[in-house]
Amino acid sequence: MTTRSVLPPLAAFLAGAMVLPGWGLAQAQGNSLQALSGHPRVEQALTLLDRWARAELTYNEIPGAPLAVVHDQERLWAKGWGMKRPDENEEATPRTLYSVCSISKLFTSVAAMTLWEEGKIELNDRVEEHLSWFALEERQSGLPLTLESLLTHSSGLPRESDSPYWSPPSFDFPDRQEIRTRIRNQRSLYPSQRYFQYSNLGLTLVGEVVAATSDTTYSAYVQEEVLGPLNLESTSPSLAWTSERMATGYSATTRSGDREPVPSFQTEGLAPAAGYASSVLDLVELASWQFRLLEGESEEVLRPSTLRKMHNVHWVDPGWDVHWGLGFSVWRADEKTYVGHGGNCPGFRSHLALRPDEKPGAAFAANANGTDSQKFTETAIQILAFVDLPTDDPLEGLEELKHVEGNTFRRVRENDELAELVRFRTDDSGRVDALIQHSNA
Repeated sequence: MTTRSVLPPLAAFLAGAMVLPGWGLAQAQGNSLQALSGHPRVEQALTLLDRWARAELTYNEIPGAPLAVVHDQERLWAKGWGMKRPDENEEATPRTLYSVCSISKLFTSVAAMTLWEEGKIELNDRVEEHLSWFALEERQSGLPLTLESLLTHSSGLPRESDSPYWSPPSFDFPDRQEIRTRIRNQRSLYPSQRYFQYSNLGLTLVGEVVAATSDTTYSAYVQEEVLGPLNLESTSPSLAWTSERMATGYSATTRSGDREPVPSFQTEGLAPAAGYASSVLDLVELASWQFRLLEGESEEVLRPSTLRKMHNVHWVDPGWDVHWGLGFSVWRADEKTYVGHGGNCPGFRSHLALRPDEKPGAAFAANANGTDSQKFTETAIQILAFVDLPTDDPLEGLEELKHVEGNTFRRVRENDELAELVRFRTDDSGRVDALIQHSNA
């Protein structure tokens, strides 16, 4: 388990302009990927991102977590902090495997859209056209429960199959036959296409449609048509507990301040919705594939137009708070559009986020519940500069300094006027060991 500590000062990385232009730097350099990876301002930003992420994980006592950042086809950065197996003193790395839970839905959605391209399914198909055993009682609305409504979580289905599989310590997930049997006694919560109702059951049914229309098993199809072609060798639709690379999951912090290890489990019949294991390296490869596909005209697993269709908003909840594509969550932050998905399973949190227009992407995973995983991917994509640690919103900690001479700077006010002096003190080796402001170090 990680312990609280004081991190090295950030001042050594603050010479020159303090607020980075983010991914606009690529435009300033003519979209040169080499300029991005080697540019000193990017290196500074990534170093600062390292400091911020490590502080967040330390103060929140997360056992272990990796983070990876890409721009288009270039991996800019990948690092792990803490331990994947604290009891065995094994460090977390970007290659460590985690349960990525609901990010599994992206792979299932991509698999379904390959069948859509082949004409084997249509988005307006009713579920029972492909699954003869589907006999759930629907609340009538005049609108059918379709494959598109499953992909956008607007079907009105219950969130889960009728089993207590999220309950510790057994996490007794139903197999495919149990799901089929129990669905006969379930009823939709709402009429189809009225509200957003997130549903693991819904994406599980999409996985069943993939199996039924491909004449093979779900796992065989995704391996052959999605994971294999994309060279995602560390990703599988089952949790790799026996692998030496698999992390141990931990609970959220208890009232006593401890985290409890979570027993291993398999999601069985829920695998299409929540059963994948992956690494952050594979997840950012998934992001790079999307950038590559959107930029080109050739097919790679999907046609470019199909992926654009998946990224487009297909459902907006009446309150305008939720926007969903085909399998993808779509959201706005800092006046930018993101697509991706998060994962939250017993013992694990994860998130994949990308901005299709500017082509940054980030993936994060942690082996503990109670972690805001989306905060890490969005912060990584923003490529922040100076922050006060710890902070939930690093943007609020940005502070611009103007160089005066030597190690002396002045703070810049919002109206561009200069304020108090700030001096960086160095030791005999030249390393910054203090920031002095108002005569206080």
